[in-house]
Amino acid sequence: MVSIVQNVAIDCADAYELARFWGEVTGRPLHPEDEPGDPEVQVPLAEGPVLHFNQVPEGKMVKNRIHLCLRPETSREQEVERLLGLGAALVTDRRNPDGSGWAVLADPEGNEFCVLRSDSDRAVTAS
Repeated sequence: MVSIVQNVAIDCADAYELARFWGEVTGRPLHPEDEPGDPEVQVPLAEGPVLHFNQVPEGKMVKNRIHLCLRPETSREQEVERLLGLGAALVTDRRNPDGSGWAVLADPEGNEFCVLRSDSDRAVTAS
């Protein structure tokens, strides 16, 4: 017997707005029943668990102990620029001159996440 990961819960100050950001990041719509002001909002992903946003009264205090790692369909550099345009912030740049590494970004509420190399980026550095 095993357990299946149903969702990834993310505490936040504004569940709807943060879910909208992540909906743009993943290219997925919000759950059709979710509306502005809802204290819980979901982004059903095409594959894997649901992103579940819980509105909580306390603010974020320290670095996340769990975070999402994204592998973009486009290049890592293009995806970092797109996400910065959506409202993300660069936290730490772990990209290396040889093309390896990753970028650590934060969503509009400060939750850290990583942008890894895409499959095409990896193919270039493997050659």
